[in-house]
Amino acid sequence: MADDLGAAGLRFERRGPIGWCFIDRPEARNAFTPAMYFGIKRAVRLVNGDPDLAALIITGTGDVFAPGGDLGGRDQPGDAVVPDIGHEILPFLTIRDSRAPVIAAVNGICQAGGLLIAMLADIAVASDRAVFRAPELLRGIPDATFAAVLPAHVGVAVARDLLLSARRFDAAEAQRLGVISRVVPHEELQEAAHHAAAEILQTPPMTRMHVKRMLNERYGVIDYQTMFWALEESPEPREGMKAFMEKRPPSWVPPGLTGDGGPS
Repeated sequence: MADDLGAAGLRFERRGPIGWCFIDRPEARNAFTPAMYFGIKRAVRLVNGDPDLAALIITGTGDVFAPGGDLGGRDQPGDAVVPDIGHEILPFLTIRDSRAPVIAAVNGICQAGGLLIAMLADIAVASDRAVFRAPELLRGIPDATFAAVLPAHVGVAVARDLLLSARRFDAAEAQRLGVISRVVPHEELQEAAHHAAAEILQTPPMTRMHVKRMLNERYGVIDYQTMFWALEESPEPREGMKAFMEKRPPSWVPPGLTGDGGPS
């Protein structure tokens, strides 16, 4: 029970000194429930608090790493009750600030919260089959973490491009832009992720934390107040999510445009 992350869509395995957190909810294409988001946070805390574990690798199953939150709002039997504490259930800053190294092994589709996990891990190793996207604006969500984090990785101009267009991009472009740092053949992904963790563990933990703190100062201020106000008060997130569930364009898309911006 010590390794139970409180979410039916997550599995935790110990492989020597490395903990592996598998995002494994195939029936929903690995979409995160609130319990899964909180469970990722539990996995980071577990590795940091267990003397037998030295690093964490987060990966997905099948052809999906993580597409973000489940917009259908579905929980799973076996999910632990998650306290209603707003952004505190999100794992992103816990990953960023982890004393133990966190590696993202991106095996496939990586969007929204999944992309934030990859960017805030110490090293993101991506399969050459991985595909990335930051789709929040398509749903009417002013995502505060992306606004703070993405410009530090890719610069303001590219961040504007990726956030405002919400376009897809492949692993080669993600590496070229600086969204993630390593791309390997798909069949070598887990071995490469383990190797990345082993490389980091050659460095002393206290000195490593000082370097991480200085690097993290390059990120902008995360304006969760605006983000959660919009989620509660603005009609746009509700319309965006409803349109997604109904497989139609949201009301703000001008008539005559297709999903790629061209004429219908």
